[in-house]
Amino acid sequence: MKPEPDASHEMDMVTLFSSSNYDSEMEAMQIHGILEANGIQSIVVGTSTIPSLEFEVQVSRENLDEAQRILAEAQAAGPAAAAEAEAAGEEGA
Repeated sequence: MKPEPDASHEMDMVTLFSSSNYDSEMEAMQIHGILEANGIQSIVVGTSTIPSLEFEVQVSRENLDEAQRILAEAQAAGPAAAAEAEAAGEEGA
C-alpha cells in the first residue's frame, strides 16, 4: 500500500538567513554549521560560481522558531564563544 503524502506545511522550507553581501557564502555556511551542530537540518541555497548572487539558509517551518533562537544565542555569544566551542569539540574528538 502506497503511503499518503503529508499535506501539512510543517516540513515546508522557509528562509532563516538571506544575504548578497560579499561574505554571504561564508556566513551562510557558518549558520548552516551552527544549526547542524544543534540537530537542526538546514540547506544552503546559492551558487559559489556567481558569488554576487544571494545566499540563503533554509530550515523546515516546524524548526524555524528553534533555529532563530539558536542563531540569536550564537550571535549574542560572539566570536569568543565560537572559538571556545570549537576548541572543546577538538578536545573531544
